[in-house]
Amino acid sequence: MGIIIRAWQKSDLTSIRNITWQSWISAYSSFIPESDLKSYFDIHYTEVALHHMLDDPFMYGFIGEMDGHIAGYARLFFNQGENRLYIPSFYFLPEFQGQGIGTMLMESVEAFAIKKGAPELWIGVMLKNKKALNLYRKVGFLFVREEPFTMGKTTVSHLIGYKKLGKNTFLNEKSYAIYDERRSLPELYIELLSNQKKDWHELREGYESLKHTRERALSCRGFNVRLQYNPRRIKSSMAEVDKKNMTERQCFLCLDHLPQSQQGILYRNDYLILCNPMPVFSAHFTISHLDHRHQEIDESIDTFLALMEELGPSWMVLYNGPRCGASAPDHLHFQTAPSGQMPIEKEIQEEKRLTLMTQVDGGGLYHAKKLGREVILLEGDDPSIVGSAFKGFLNGLKMVLHIDEEPMVNVIGLYQENKWRLVFFLRRKHRPNAFFKEGDERMVVSPGVIDMGGLLITPVERDFNRLDTLAVESIYREVSLEGEVVKKVIDTMG
Repeated sequence: MGIIIRAWQKSDLTSIRNITWQSWISAYSSFIPESDLKSYFDIHYTEVALHHMLDDPFMYGFIGEMDGHIAGYARLFFNQGENRLYIPSFYFLPEFQGQGIGTMLMESVEAFAIKKGAPELWIGVMLKNKKALNLYRKVGFLFVREEPFTMGKTTVSHLIGYKKLGKNTFLNEKSYAIYDERRSLPELYIELLSNQKKDWHELREGYESLKHTRERALSCRGFNVRLQYNPRRIKSSMAEVDKKNMTERQCFLCLDHLPQSQQGILYRNDYLILCNPMPVFSAHFTISHLDHRHQEIDESIDTFLALMEELGPSWMVLYNGPRCGASAPDHLHFQTAPSGQMPIEKEIQEEKRLTLMTQVDGGGLYHAKKLGREVILLEGDDPSIVGSAFKGFLNGLKMVLHIDEEPMVNVIGLYQENKWRLVFFLRRKHRPNAFFKEGDERMVVSPGVIDMGGLLITPVERDFNRLDTLAVESIYREVSLEGEVVKKVIDTMG
């Protein structure tokens, strides 16, 4: 008999309830307790509730059958207030997954939506439901919003996305290449940069502008910095990163808002590696998550460490926390650039600076001294151990600071001599007081990971000319966490 897709009917209600419950247990039980799933199910999927769904003139349903057995279903809902067509339910019995029913069901849903005149389809997926996320991305959905979703007593992150109907997917349009290890990542980087300079006028302008930047060195007490006068970085330095501005502006890292000529390298099916049109380095890239999700390194540290190894010792990987340097704190991203560009890279190799605070298998956690700001070095020869120790430090920092959100941190990742090295800067504030002053007293210095690494970006020429050692030392002290906090964190880690 094969696969049949048909409209739902009231005789399907028992099957719909069973499919929903079995799908939830299969997909959600690893991160939502069964008791919470049950309490939500018992409220929203009673037979009475399902009867109301079938009678709702703005609700539509499709059943997928295989060899006479009901295997899955899709439910559509037209939201009049938003004028959008949503897919609130798209579920299958686990034993029927991977047999082509989902593809045919989605095709039927899309054909119905096009017939109804809908320009796009919207869907919601839990962030931790990786299998479903990958499936929806493959068929063209782009996730552009992150919201909380509560089932029982458990609240999880929920991504909202849409697909343009009757068009190529955003990902197909924006993928220059796919990294599959047949070619080295650095090789793809250079090829992408070369081609994007030819095809993308704004990027070409950015690198032309970089040729005319000026630098000067300062010797501070125990450490060095370089100032870079880079007027093109004014937009990044002055970025409004409060929650209100984030909700009102278009996210410049979402695929549907990228410039027409911009393309990238698809990395691990989760990220797009993009050329940065406002470069600080001779090769400067942004690794942007495909989904619009919060900037947070905890769950992404494994990718960060993998990227370090695949790029090798000639490159560094950079991370700015959402409250201390990220110009898009609402969209997960890293940066990469050639290594050896920041003074901190040499300074942390001086053994006299390093005090071992605690050992990890194959490495250790060190406090770096006399650098004018709080600097921690974590190194090891096993990425899983390094990642676990890093998470442990962040959790300890949360406990000491009595906070739930990610602590303010900037991270440099270096893969050297078969070791993973994480250099991280502990912060207490994003910008110094001088940033907020008026007139001549204002100093446009907005420290992110590059600045904390010893390369201070000054987009205003007056600041470039007048910054001296005392001013730099004062800025570092002002934005860095106190040393006593670090000791308390180590104590919590045991």
